[in-house]
Amino acid sequence: MPASYVKPYVKRQKNDAMDAEATCEAVTRPSMRFVPVKSEEQQSVLMLHRVRELLVRQRTMLVNALRGHLAEFGIVTRQGIAGVGMLIGLAEDENNELIPPLARDALVPLVEQLRAAHEKVRELDHQIQAWHRSNELSRRLETIPGIGPITASDRCNRDRRLPVQIRPAIRGLLGLVPRQNSSGGKDRLGRISKRGDPYIRRLLVVGAHAVLRFSRKGKAAPTRWAAELLTKKPYNAIPLLLRTRWRGSSGR
Repeated sequence: MPASYVKPYVKRQKNDAMDAEATCEAVTRPSMRFVPVKSEEQQSVLMLHRVRELLVRQRTMLVNALRGHLAEFGIVTRQGIAGVGMLIGLAEDENNELIPPLARDALVPLVEQLRAAHEKVRELDHQIQAWHRSNELSRRLETIPGIGPITASDRCNRDRRLPVQIRPAIRGLLGLVPRQNSSGGKDRLGRISKRGDPYIRRLLVVGAHAVLRFSRKGKAAPTRWAAELLTKKPYNAIPLLLRTRWRGSSGR
């Protein structure tokens, strides 16, 4: 059981005896929700995701550090992978007089770590895709617009209900429900709480943005609907609407 659901049953001070009593009380509640036990295979695939997420964060930190250090010498390039490649080329070019030799010696370890992190992320991507191709449930999830091997493999190893029955209640899991402060029979709904899983929410938003980029040329109904939304709604607000639409439109 989640510890936050057991906490309300703890009486007075907290100690081992009170915790045990609260656990026994909470487990008897008919509405109590339990954390599903994962198999070793599920834990292994989720570990690939966690390690990949850590390496991606480290790669972003290295890129930002490289950009910031070179900006001290007035060297600024375009954003994205192309800009990073130019920065790496400047940092490794010993004939370039824009960077002092001492500063170049300091930047070389950053470049080496950046390349190592990028290579490790690529290897983990290949492993996740290989597992995804071998799992029928994950391949079925990929048929939903905006969901690729990364998102599909993460979801089917977390909640077995999602590929079988995609329902509006899943919005609570993703943190896409408004925060409530209701009382006395009057509903007071605030902003989206974002209290759910930030990792899957980020993957879904990135996937929805990918659909938006190709929506103008798309012929399928979801992409046409997304193209029409671009004329009415802000770009960053549309992914939430796309996720709501697709959750109700697919039963796989």
